[in-house]
Amino acid sequence: MLSVIIVNYKTASLVTQCLRSLYRHTGSTKLEVIVVDNDSGDGINALLEAGFPAVRFIQMGYNSGFARANNAGIRQSLGDTVLLLNSDTIIESNAIGEAYERLVASAMIACGVQLRNTDGSPQISGNYFMKGGMNHLLPLPYIGKFLKFVAGLLNVKKPNVPEAEGTVIVDWVNGAFLMVKKAAIEKAGLLDEDFFLYAEEAEWCYRLGKAGQLCIYGDLHVVHLQGESANEAFGSGSKGYANLFDRKGLQIMLSNGLRIRKQYGRKWILIYVLVHIIAVPLLFTGILLSGLLFWRRPAYTFGQLSAFSKNVFQLVRHLPFFMSGKPHFYKVL
Repeated sequence: MLSVIIVNYKTASLVTQCLRSLYRHTGSTKLEVIVVDNDSGDGINALLEAGFPAVRFIQMGYNSGFARANNAGIRQSLGDTVLLLNSDTIIESNAIGEAYERLVASAMIACGVQLRNTDGSPQISGNYFMKGGMNHLLPLPYIGKFLKFVAGLLNVKKPNVPEAEGTVIVDWVNGAFLMVKKAAIEKAGLLDEDFFLYAEEAEWCYRLGKAGQLCIYGDLHVVHLQGESANEAFGSGSKGYANLFDRKGLQIMLSNGLRIRKQYGRKWILIYVLVHIIAVPLLFTGILLSGLLFWRRPAYTFGQLSAFSKNVFQLVRHLPFFMSGKPHFYKVL
């Protein structure tokens, strides 16, 4: 049996849309569906009782984030395999059933599918580890472009799979659709509950990978609305993970740093924080020179500089927590 776990935080309409597509397209696979609510107050329990009475419901009682809520679902799940499924996904054909059948029949310990935008274009679904987690520096203003240029000259392997074709072995799978065998979880442990949101699946896949291989089934597709729930929570209008100028950006920076500290150690988190500090005066210089020397509108604004500087200051403030390695809930909201 497959246990599907969906975390809700003020996305009741998305959850019901996801569930309708799930039940419509999953075929004969035996399912257990668990919805874990992070104290949304959006009436999700009543909606489930009325429209999806078979769904099990767990109330966390506070906004616990992704890792803690999914762990609560995993602990109560009965299946031999669990699927962490975002509320902002729409299931197409029998992607869940096919993925489950392939996974349990294989030596793989976890899998994902090819995520797509509503227009059919691919989203990054599978990824590779980069030494020290330095790929997390790529969204930095100016520095990121320079690093991409250098990586191109050195022919460095890309840290992700732009679009999977067939079965592709990866280091980690996008948490919007992450299916894992219980036997692997028993060896690797649950998701790390220091994480609130972002990067937790990468760190988890690092530990899961010690038990076996992970893959993406590129011929199976699921629509992912990408960040709808998180954007509403953080008051952010940006999709993806490249905007470091708001509260969502701060959460991304902290979570990436936490992942680097846990996976690669103290030296690499120091490098990560130092490069962010250097990025502040570099951003100021870039804005100034773009206007004075090239007489053109800068790629960034002084408002973004201010917001980014505040986020970097918060990142530096968290450095003692990173260095100590003691349990700490890295939560912005």
